[in-house]
This record gives sequence, structure tokens and C-alpha cells, in this order.
Amino acid sequence: MVIGTVLGSIWATRKEDGLTGVKLLKVKLDHVEPDGACMDSILVAADRIGAGTGDKVIVTRGTPASKFNDQPVPIDALIIGIIDPEE
Repeated sequence: MVIGTVLGSIWATRKEDGLTGVKLLKVKLDHVEPDGACMDSILVAADRIGAGTGDKVIVTRGTPASKFNDQPVPIDALIIGIIDPEE
């Protein structure tokens, strides 16, 4: 799992059948490399929990992400949590 920030929505008029009704969001991830360097990357993640622009989210990737439905779907990133703001 990784942490990222939602940058906005991705709109796709045509999608794979398994993705019908699934919201797609652009998420910026911060990665810290073993040498201590911070690398930024952006990915598209499926969202079923209602995350929005600016939310800090937890994202799972790979095989676990593709098993969020009764049948496998062609995704490799899924938002699984919205992080509460620090007080």
C-alpha cells in the first residue's frame, strides 16, 4: 500500500465492461527510494469509496486491486481508504 493525494478525476467515455460505473481518479504518489531520494509519480486509481480532489488516500496496487468485484477487473490501482486530516 502507498499514500497519495487525489489530483482530480479521469474521464473515459469508453471503458472495459468491468469498469462500467467505476470512478477513476488521478493520484500523485510520493515514493522514498532506498537512497533517500523522493520520487513523485502519478497513476490512475479506481475509486469506490468516494475520494475527492485534495484527499490523502491509501492505494493498493497489483493483484489485490483487481479483485474488488465478484470477477477480476483490469485495474492495477485501487483506493482503499481516505486518510483523516491531522489535527
